[in-house]
Amino acid sequence: MKYLLIALLLILMSSCQITETITINSDGSGNIDVYILRDENSISQLGIQNFDSEKFRDTIFSFQDYITEYQETFVRFNKTDQNLFREHANVKMHIKEDPIQMENFNRVSVDFKKIEEIPNVYESLGLANSLKENYPIRRKSYKIQYSFDGVIFRRSLLIMDQEKFEKEKKEMEEEEKIYSKYKLTQSYILKYHFPKMIKSVSNPKAIINSDKKSLTLEFKLSDCLRNLEMTNLEVVLE
Repeated sequence: MKYLLIALLLILMSSCQITETITINSDGSGNIDVYILRDENSISQLGIQNFDSEKFRDTIFSFQDYITEYQETFVRFNKTDQNLFREHANVKMHIKEDPIQMENFNRVSVDFKKIEEIPNVYESLGLANSLKENYPIRRKSYKIQYSFDGVIFRRSLLIMDQEKFEKEKKEMEEEEKIYSKYKLTQSYILKYHFPKMIKSVSNPKAIINSDKKSLTLEFKLSDCLRNLEMTNLEVVLE
């Protein structure tokens, strides 16, 4: 059952569009927004039924809302887990499932004073579910780190659990072999907005927009899931 759930998650992740948008202000503060849109046409190709297809859901909440609402559950976790939940306290989440309009997305966002303070927003929803349902936390094997000193912006992969990371990579490679024959929507898009004009970008595929202060960089999602290092990026501003 555990393997089945992991495999299903990988399939669903391979059938969606993820857009990561970061806006940095002149004082170094800003916002990160991760929008995950599931492609229902891709899912239907695979013959996968949405377990909640009969339900409409449109919920906006913050992680702090969950900490407050599920306080009895919160105190049952150890201090390390409680501190992890608190790291995500300011994260806002929006979940929408509309079976009529065929719309299914998750949105996670957080404002920051310094970009280095951003929690691992890619695990915020999973942590929220752990708190709500009172089940053990399943940490991601990696974290995306960001830094900005006013001139140089960096996005880099930090592997937290090498063994787990390699296992997940192999699982993704096996799933890719099985589902490569389908025409799935698989895109991972980075959209970054800076307070100054861009001087250089480490990835030559990045498109610098007409304002010269923002860029767009797109990958195939399944490629990223197999090789997350390819999303590492350095941007130098003038």
